[in-house]
Amino acid sequence: RLCDFVLLRVQYCCTEFHKMAGEESVSESVSKLSLKEGIPKVQNGQRNVLVTSALPYVNNVPHLGNLIGAVLSADVYSRYLRQRSVNCLFICGTDEYGTATETKAQLENVTPKQICDHYHRIHADIYTWFDIKFDHFGRTSTKQQTEICQDIFWKVYKNGFIQEDQIEQLFCEKDQRFLADRFVFGTCPTCGYEDARGDQCENCGRMLNPSELIRPICSVCKSTPVSRSSKHLFLDLGQLQPSLEEWVAKTSVSGSWNSNAISMTNTWLRDGLKSRCITRDLKWGTPVPLQGFEDKVFYVWFDAPIGYVSITAALTPEWKEWWQSPDKVELVQFMGKDNVPFHSIVFPSTLLATKEDWTMVHHLSTTEYLNYETGKFSKTRGVGVFGNDAQSTGIGVEVWRYYLLVNRPEVADTVFTWDDFQGKNNNELLSNVGNYVNRTMSFVTKFFGKKLCVVELDEDDAAFVSDVNTDLKKYIGLMDAVQLKSALRLAMSISQRGNVYIQKNEPWELVKTDRARAGSVVSVAVHVAYLLGILLEPFLGGQFSNKIYKMLGVASRPDVNLIPDELFLGLGANHEVGDAELLFYRIDDEKIAALRLQFSGAQSESSGIHAAEQKAAATAGLSSAFHLDLRVGRLVEITECEGSDTLYVGKVDVGEESGPRALVAGLRGIYSKEELLNRLVVVVCNLQPASFAGITSQAMLLTAEKKKDLKLLSVPEDSAVGSLVGPGTFASSEDKTLLDRKGFQNAAKQLRVGNENTIVFDKQYVLTVASSGVAIGSGGVAEGGKIK
Repeated sequence: RLCDFVLLRVQYCCTEFHKMAGEESVSESVSKLSLKEGIPKVQNGQRNVLVTSALPYVNNVPHLGNLIGAVLSADVYSRYLRQRSVNCLFICGTDEYGTATETKAQLENVTPKQICDHYHRIHADIYTWFDIKFDHFGRTSTKQQTEICQDIFWKVYKNGFIQEDQIEQLFCEKDQRFLADRFVFGTCPTCGYEDARGDQCENCGRMLNPSELIRPICSVCKSTPVSRSSKHLFLDLGQLQPSLEEWVAKTSVSGSWNSNAISMTNTWLRDGLKSRCITRDLKWGTPVPLQGFEDKVFYVWFDAPIGYVSITAALTPEWKEWWQSPDKVELVQFMGKDNVPFHSIVFPSTLLATKEDWTMVHHLSTTEYLNYETGKFSKTRGVGVFGNDAQSTGIGVEVWRYYLLVNRPEVADTVFTWDDFQGKNNNELLSNVGNYVNRTMSFVTKFFGKKLCVVELDEDDAAFVSDVNTDLKKYIGLMDAVQLKSALRLAMSISQRGNVYIQKNEPWELVKTDRARAGSVVSVAVHVAYLLGILLEPFLGGQFSNKIYKMLGVASRPDVNLIPDELFLGLGANHEVGDAELLFYRIDDEKIAALRLQFSGAQSESSGIHAAEQKAAATAGLSSAFHLDLRVGRLVEITECEGSDTLYVGKVDVGEESGPRALVAGLRGIYSKEELLNRLVVVVCNLQPASFAGITSQAMLLTAEKKKDLKLLSVPEDSAVGSLVGPGTFASSEDKTLLDRKGFQNAAKQLRVGNENTIVFDKQYVLTVASSGVAIGSGGVAEGGKIK
């Protein structure tokens, strides 16, 4: 069977792929990513924790944001539980049903099952490289999924929580298919965002039905779909709302849900729950067993969360011990913020509707979004680092894990930047942890022949150990509360304490005058290095910590990685350490520059263009698309315009030899004169002169606006007047073509407020000051705002 699988993989990449038989499946032994010997069982009288990571959709190669949002965070927590001797089961798998798989299979001229087999393996390989320690990594296209999903449906149906109704659906006449929500894009009716999906607007967060979109289009063929009627089944959330509200009120407190999860859940409840359609007109999915609906399958709202249960059932026949033991098992679930309604509303409502005892979520751990430095990750545009890219960089997995976790977007969106990545490696991992462990090992090797000495604590040592124990206690508290980023920072601070301890005691000098004291200091430092290996293992992974355990000669200890309540000082005199090994390596500027270019979208695997040519081509393409001459200006004169309640007149210096330009700006009532005078602004310098209230204006100030919130774009304070402002790598846009009002509107329509208050051109290039590379800000206007 393994040979069959290898053959399947080879065939997928060949032109003969379409000739493969559609029914052949990947071997169960290959499809499982079970990294732990034995299957954890629920233990009476012990703490049992069931950990799940949001199921990644099989067709998508996960990028760094996907990894930190669910899988990596769940891995950290489950590792921690095991290291505290807590009985834990960590479950995940690929979500494989739906229109996306059907459509991709059609495009590739293969079966949906073959698509899923191929991409499931890609996911599994990525998570293996990232040192993710699942108990089981499964999939939803299984017989267990069909059996359990249909069984739950029948119970919900018989309890009276399923409704039948006709709905209008969007149908693509060109592709001859009903369009799933995520395959329809259009303008959000609430906020006007032009790229809203048919199920949810990413800009304002409103949940949508495709029929609500303004000017909908099919995302596959870009044609305009038509409306057709079809009979479907609905989960009656309205009838379930009272019992759900009672459960949420209790569980969100006892389980210490984070504020984002509580806020999103309460918003749904406040607006009143409505019946949600749980069926779709597809072939690839869990069949609906109800008469009259045999040609339909269950929709992701209903089907996907049940995947947690079926994946567990594929691992062990005793799955009910985990999923139907609410008095014995805690369920902790990790996900990005866009998945909260599935886990706090729909899935719990479904389980409540069965009127059976289910293990329901205890703690919800959610994250905001991790974005890439030029905007959003895009596999098709080659922008950003995806899971299968990280390995090719030659940078160790522990560095990637650390960077993602120390930048975990727990309360707000965060941004991956290569400069920050370099700094975190060089200044934190290498200079802090790597330096501490390396110095400690060098001392015990050089001065004491690789053997520890008797530990005798003086008053200062006792204070140091006490401080470490205080940090250790806080670390345990933070990890128990699933505050992962804060716990990681605390572990790093113990390494800093260790460096200070060594520097203060100077064992390289002390060994000359008091060898016993020097030996005690070095031995204490070794034990702290051991503790660091243990505390950082959940975050940096087992590959990293095993290097430390091997160096310290403790790898064979049966309890080698258990997290203690206090600093362990018991290795004993004459304990022999191993050979030193470098944990981290410096990343230089040249490598960072090459990686930034490689993942900027300027690199094309199919073109064969060399790096310099690619960069030039990308810049030239951007130059032809961006037609605004933007510069940093300073308002050097500002007065109120007579006869107008809205206009100011003044002058703005943009660094020209001819002097400041005359300006008329409609900012009265928004900014005072004092707020404007000497302010740095972004100035459009290639507009035709225009007359306002009889005064000619030779420039325009760029503003951002959303929902009547209008603000001037913010400019970094140290920016030089006259500096060019442009998107991405495009450093100079001195376009001499003068634009009229309509020309400006056309040129500016691809500018929008992005995440982190940035201004983004063409959804990916951040507007920056060319001389410094520092981003222009939106002045506080929310993401999706227009630039005027």
